[in-house]
Amino acid sequence: MLSKFPIVAHRPHTNDTFLLSGRQFHVSRGFLEVDIRVSTNYTFTLLGAHLKSQRPVPEADEAELRLEEAKLLREKVDALLDANPNANVVVLGDFNQGPASPSTKAVIGRGKFKLVDTRPAERNGDNLPNPNPRYAPRNVVWTHYYGAEDSYSRLDYILLSPGMAREWVKEETYIPTVPNWGIGSDHRPIVATFKVENN
Repeated sequence: MLSKFPIVAHRPHTNDTFLLSGRQFHVSRGFLEVDIRVSTNYTFTLLGAHLKSQRPVPEADEAELRLEEAKLLREKVDALLDANPNANVVVLGDFNQGPASPSTKAVIGRGKFKLVDTRPAERNGDNLPNPNPRYAPRNVVWTHYYGAEDSYSRLDYILLSPGMAREWVKEETYIPTVPNWGIGSDHRPIVATFKVENN
């Protein structure tokens, strides 16, 4: 993680384990947890994760491994919000599944501490609601291209605690569309903007 603002606390989670079918596994990439001070009276906590990929492994089912990692990440979110229900928390990263998957839903959570999905989209002029009101608007929100299947998916997220969501500037949250975006990665960057004040 890079930050132009001071990182005032760093709590790496590199040794978390879980049981699956009677076997112990480590979270393969660990979780990042830092506190970032934006101004003298505004600090937020960032939790970063790169959950288990969709590639099969011989040890266990990849989706089950990813779900267990997601549950551990959610435990860290809950600990922060149990200690301070108004805490400014951002949870972001490559979750390696779509928003309806069990693992992504586990990170988002339910109830009063459910995280807000910022759902960045391209700024291409799309502004109409989905004809089916049960679904999100038909914006271009894919963040990952998988060449073997020529498929585009939304795997990358910026999620917000209820306290942090009050400072979120929705209209300044987007996916940059840049030429040759895939030179550096098969993932596209996502951007979220916040006003620095506690409401």
